[in-house]
Amino acid sequence: MGRRGDPRPGVRCPLLGPALPALLLTLLTTACDGTGGTSGPGPHGTPAPHASSRRASPQPTGATSASPGPTSPADLCTRLVSHWSRAVLDGTTYGDYQSMGLSHGQYAILREVVVAARVVKRRQGAAAADTLIDRQARRACADRYRYGIPSESPWQ
Repeated sequence: MGRRGDPRPGVRCPLLGPALPALLLTLLTTACDGTGGTSGPGPHGTPAPHASSRRASPQPTGATSASPGPTSPADLCTRLVSHWSRAVLDGTTYGDYQSMGLSHGQYAILREVVVAARVVKRRQGAAAADTLIDRQARRACADRYRYGIPSESPWQ
């Protein structure tokens, strides 16, 4: 405000000043998301369903859907090891177990799975290697977490 109580030159609405950057940031964040409530285009240019709706099985109209329960350590291990095994096998990534978000034990499973999958991929093709990755990761992770979480230490 000026000396006589009138606003300074160039300032028309003092409340809009602080709110404008927050409003612009919100709009830009929403606009840059670009999904419009979807996770990308689906087949034939149709919007794909949100990631959370893909996980749940289809429910009849009018039925209420419960949220999925927590993922067991063995299932989480299987998903992580399978994902990173495929990436390592395809040569699209390399990193240590920490950059992949794996424990030392999970990384040991990954190394064993990748060694076996390389042999199968050479002899029988990529589809057979994918099947082997899923099967071996599931078996090894189930064995690792059979009695619960192996240790409190993340690298055990």
